[in-house]
Amino acid sequence: MHLIEITRVKTLTKKDFISQYFKPQKPVVIEAFEGGWPAHSKWNLEYMKQVAGDKIVPLYDDRPVHHNDGFNEPHAEMKMSDYIDLLKKEPTKFRIFLWNVLKEVPALQNDFSIPDFGIRILRKVPMLFFGGKNSHTFMHHDIDFANIFHFHFEGEKLCILFSQSENKHLYKVPYSIITHEGIDFSNPDYEKWPALQKAKGYSTQLKNGEVLYMPEGYWHYMKYLSPGFSMSLRTLANNPTNFLKAAYNIFLMRHFDVFMRKIKGQKWIDQKNLKAIQNTNQNL
Repeated sequence: MHLIEITRVKTLTKKDFISQYFKPQKPVVIEAFEGGWPAHSKWNLEYMKQVAGDKIVPLYDDRPVHHNDGFNEPHAEMKMSDYIDLLKKEPTKFRIFLWNVLKEVPALQNDFSIPDFGIRILRKVPMLFFGGKNSHTFMHHDIDFANIFHFHFEGEKLCILFSQSENKHLYKVPYSIITHEGIDFSNPDYEKWPALQKAKGYSTQLKNGEVLYMPEGYWHYMKYLSPGFSMSLRTLANNPTNFLKAAYNIFLMRHFDVFMRKIKGQKWIDQKNLKAIQNTNQNL
């Protein structure tokens, strides 16, 4: 893979964000976001344990997709206090994924406000993500092709991004929003996945207090280098083509995939994974 460091800026005006990153759809890391948020001084794992410790949270790991899995169905559940104790005690593959702040712990909304980057951010879906050391996501893009602002709190994590233009090199699984789950994007095996050598993308290590902007439909792989968590804010897709792709994903593709899992079972999953390899390697 050919990865370049994501551009980093200390601060960023609304005008410069729109002209230099949003309109050309380029990622950027803002190192010193000036939002006046109490969250910047309050939010850490211990604080989350205090305010949400009794909550039962959904947990995900890196096991391959199974035909019986529902869409975003968790692999386990645990009290938040027990989960944070686990994060601090030892490496774990368990992650919290798409945990709605306003729905689960309304008091947390007092610690942040919706920033003005010059585009309309959706107010009702601030999502939290937690992970232990060396836990990681699969390479994926968001189903709604959103513009994403990813605010990181505590710890560090590796972020690898690709634009949609790189699909032909990424072993994209048909009727899904993931690439082949056998790929370790932090240490790819080019003999097994030769097309990845042609993929051009971005990478960075995100630290506490930094914000990563991910443009519409960008593929992203996240690996926690130490225990930590992040919050994502999002906008609707601005590009009309991407908006239509989002609608297709949400209202058609997702339901078709669920239907085929019921009809074909694991054969459908295996067939899609094989097709990902065949479709990508034919471009070599």
